[in-house]
Amino acid sequence: MVIPLITLAPGASLVPYPAMLDVSHELVEHVSWLLYERRREIKSPWRRLSCFKQALLALAHLRKNETFAQVGAGFGVSEATAWRYVDETLEVLAAWAPGLHEALVGLGEGDFVIVDGTLIPTDRIRADEPYYSQKHRRHGMNVQVIARPDDTPLWFSRALPGRTHDLTEARAHGIVQACLTRQILVLADRAYQGAGATVRTPYYRHREQPEHYKQFNRDHAHLRAPGERAFAQLKSWKLLRHTRCSTNRIGSVVRAIHTLLTCTYSG
Repeated sequence: MVIPLITLAPGASLVPYPAMLDVSHELVEHVSWLLYERRREIKSPWRRLSCFKQALLALAHLRKNETFAQVGAGFGVSEATAWRYVDETLEVLAAWAPGLHEALVGLGEGDFVIVDGTLIPTDRIRADEPYYSQKHRRHGMNVQVIARPDDTPLWFSRALPGRTHDLTEARAHGIVQACLTRQILVLADRAYQGAGATVRTPYYRHREQPEHYKQFNRDHAHLRAPGERAFAQLKSWKLLRHTRCSTNRIGSVVRAIHTLLTCTYSG
């Protein structure tokens, strides 16, 4: 997919140039169809950009983390208009992301999922203590994922301040209780020790333990690997590698990208 983006040199004006966007044409068409339905719903048929170009602008912002000024210049609209287009697209996409219980439909006793957490880095100063993660040594927002054994992400949580512990967040979102209710086995790392219920974590100090403990940890790590790949897919959208938006919007961004990932899998 070729789109007009821009480069910015000191003292220079914004200059459009052709660039490639590594998403499928079918994905852009699907997002544009959702935007078309949105425009019909709110009775707003005319816009500066077509539904297809609005979808392309929003995907470029998410995929490449270009600023609103940059993508706006590339598509011939103002920075404010680019922000409105992206915000509307995020709202439309996020509405299609499944809730926790919806994501677990079809799973039950005999099934297992991988639960893990990641930090979405943000622009914050040292004084913003709630957002500072001691584990990662940087500011950000904590997001939890539930993934299938084949690395398909089933559900992403809303974002909480970076210093929130993974187990605290899993309990706050109801992940532990929801999986217990359905008798779904949960594989998680040591950050979730003490969760109880159906959550299984590695043994501490496994080198000092019997061989079968070591084998358990090796098997556990092998089965948990898809959880890491689920986050890798999420962060292939570069906006989430270092966000500049309000921390209140990160949850919406994550849900919107989850919808895009779901479209990619179904396609």
